[in-house]
Amino acid sequence: MATPAAPLKCPPPMKATSNGVFQGDDPLDYALPLAIVQICLVLVLTRVLAYLLRPLRQPRVVAEIIGGILLGPSALGRNEKYLHTIFPPKSLTVLDTLANFGLLFFLFLVGLELDPKSLRRTGKKALCIAVAGISLPFVLGIGTSFALRATISKGVNQGPFLVFMGVALSITAFPVLARILAELKLLTTDVGRMAMSAAAVNDVAAWILLALAIALSGTTSSPLISLWVLLCGAGFVILCIFIGPPIFKWMARRCSDGEHVDEIYVCATLAAILAAGFVTDTIGIHALFGAFVLGVLVPKEGPFAGALVEKVEDLVSGLFLPLYFVSSGLKTNVATIQGAQSWGLLVLVIFTSCFGKIVGTIVVSLLCKMPMQEALTLGFLMNTKGLVELIVLNIGKDRGVLNDQTFAIMVLMALFTTFITTPIVISIYKPAKLAVTEYKHRTIERKDTSKQVRMLTCFYSTRNIPTLINLIEVSRGTEKREGLRVYAMHLMELSERSSAILMVHKVKRNGLPFWNKGEVTDSNQVVVAFETFEHLSKVSIRPTTAISPMNSMHEDIITSAERKRVAMIILPFHKHQRLDGHFETTRTDLRHVNRRVLQHAPCSVGILVDRGLGGASHVSASNVDFTITILFFGGHDDREALAYGVRMAEHPGVTLIVVRFVVDPEVAGGSVKIDMNQNSSLEAQPDEVLLSGLKQRISKDGSIKYEERTIKDAAETFEAIKTYNRCNLFLVGRMPEGQVVAALNKKSECPELGPIGNLLISSEFSTTASVLVVQQYRSQLSQDSLSSLEEGESSEGNESN
Repeated sequence: MATPAAPLKCPPPMKATSNGVFQGDDPLDYALPLAIVQICLVLVLTRVLAYLLRPLRQPRVVAEIIGGILLGPSALGRNEKYLHTIFPPKSLTVLDTLANFGLLFFLFLVGLELDPKSLRRTGKKALCIAVAGISLPFVLGIGTSFALRATISKGVNQGPFLVFMGVALSITAFPVLARILAELKLLTTDVGRMAMSAAAVNDVAAWILLALAIALSGTTSSPLISLWVLLCGAGFVILCIFIGPPIFKWMARRCSDGEHVDEIYVCATLAAILAAGFVTDTIGIHALFGAFVLGVLVPKEGPFAGALVEKVEDLVSGLFLPLYFVSSGLKTNVATIQGAQSWGLLVLVIFTSCFGKIVGTIVVSLLCKMPMQEALTLGFLMNTKGLVELIVLNIGKDRGVLNDQTFAIMVLMALFTTFITTPIVISIYKPAKLAVTEYKHRTIERKDTSKQVRMLTCFYSTRNIPTLINLIEVSRGTEKREGLRVYAMHLMELSERSSAILMVHKVKRNGLPFWNKGEVTDSNQVVVAFETFEHLSKVSIRPTTAISPMNSMHEDIITSAERKRVAMIILPFHKHQRLDGHFETTRTDLRHVNRRVLQHAPCSVGILVDRGLGGASHVSASNVDFTITILFFGGHDDREALAYGVRMAEHPGVTLIVVRFVVDPEVAGGSVKIDMNQNSSLEAQPDEVLLSGLKQRISKDGSIKYEERTIKDAAETFEAIKTYNRCNLFLVGRMPEGQVVAALNKKSECPELGPIGNLLISSEFSTTASVLVVQQYRSQLSQDSLSSLEEGESSEGNESN
């Protein structure tokens, strides 16, 4: 009699936490400590790869896809011991759950970035490009699927496989594309706007096609079930469209600008995302669809959307999302691509994917009368893949539509097409070089003072806006002039956060709504203040935006100044004043931006040290009562400051005091004179010409006062300047020249302000006056000016080390 076979014992499920190594437990046998190790390993590897790929200007998604593949069976996973210790099969359910949980909220953020209103406003050109960018790759994807089914994918269900392949080849990754455009500074160009509009249409179409593919790929072969899934999915979307927007709009109305968004609204929205995910998963589409639909329906204006992004994004994008790439990497085994046939199929898939997207886009772009260079650039941009591609492939793998070999081929295709986008676009499209222009009026000081003055005023936050508006008010000149045109540039950092794409909508409008996300100041007041200036007869204010990483922000400022042909750039100082009067650094990297602009600017530059010019709000023209003091020592920069000050003196509410410092004849032959060089004596003549013109003007204009102070040494200079501390604004040159300045200590903490600017912000100097430090444009800056900036950079680098 045969003995019965021993029953198979299933391994016990993983417990959440261990009792610790001292109790004899191995932490890696328990779910929580193992998940912590997995997350830490993933974060370290992906961040290191992102850092290594930064010189190639690759988006972070490329590093995360490569990191996932390296951790999987393609590379490190070839070591069985490593794979079973760090990623044992019993832990994969927990890992996939965490990854999909993060993905659920990320897809909500992607939906939040898609604005249905802007989709409706999409022009015919962008719509045609989007349709061509979907249809041709989709058709080629179906053609490729026949080749794959005949070779490595025999026996798979034909209908779902055709649709999955078509969708996989026709997708354009909207979030990844936006980041690439922002980093290449193409977001505000015609090509960038066209690419974003077409990609947004493409994204929505891809999700609809994916829903169709999922419905067809159910486990049952009955077409009736697939139809039920599609109908229920459509019913869910229609229900959300009717119920969601009124509720979200009610929440958004109760969240006013500048105030904290009530936690109950954020919590209710997060719960709604999970509930929507549960409903769509129950229907049989995928939990991601519910989250995506809710994201699209949330109103994009106001602080509510911003608060949701802030609460969700850092945790999801930084922590959970990389797990999804690892989850994909563990399913990707490049070793399954073996033999000439498999590698040939990989080449075929890459070729058809690139050919369909690029050629389809180029042909339609040329038919829409776009230049060849722009059409070619657009073709490569639309070929960007990314996370959405991986979602499609993973769903196909989980549904059994894609086998291991096909999955590996498609992942490598997505990686390759995304990787080549940035290098190729850089090589074929260089809008910054195309935009370089030559123009005459690069300074405020000029022979014909009646010509219009153009200025570029930059700000990072709403803190500087009241002072900037008041500065513009006093700079507008008289009715006799052609007037003043100001470009108010909001400098927004392109951070590692994926929702930098939310800025895209702002770039499309490129107007006053930029200031809706104010920190403290009520944005409505800002908008009203700028609109007031718009209605002044001789002042024109044009709001613009620069979105850039901080290390290349200066390029945006310089390029914009050149395009707009401005005479002066006004930059905010990198420190702000505390309540006790002392300065503290806002951000160190703002200092680098200022120094690089000073070195490479195509016009004059002013750095504004803000101590609240006119208080915390805009002062109307009739109420302006400012005293502006110019400390004049001599040289190019001082002459520019004087020319600017004389323009300000035309305002009826401004009193200008010009103080010229001259060296005492008794000490002129001493050590001070030894420091004089040939340049300083040559500077005397234009200084005298400008001052004689000023003296003639004083006889007609009582609002300008001129004084001369005779100085013996640096200490006496400091004491003399102290007597003028009761003014509203100091105007000084960055690098004054002449005998008096030679005695001053030129080494200072902030070389971008120069010796006098540093003296005016020192703790020893008591004043409430703002300071504008001016550098006049010269085709070649003086050696003193350049070396002071370079020394500042190197000394700061040594301190940080």
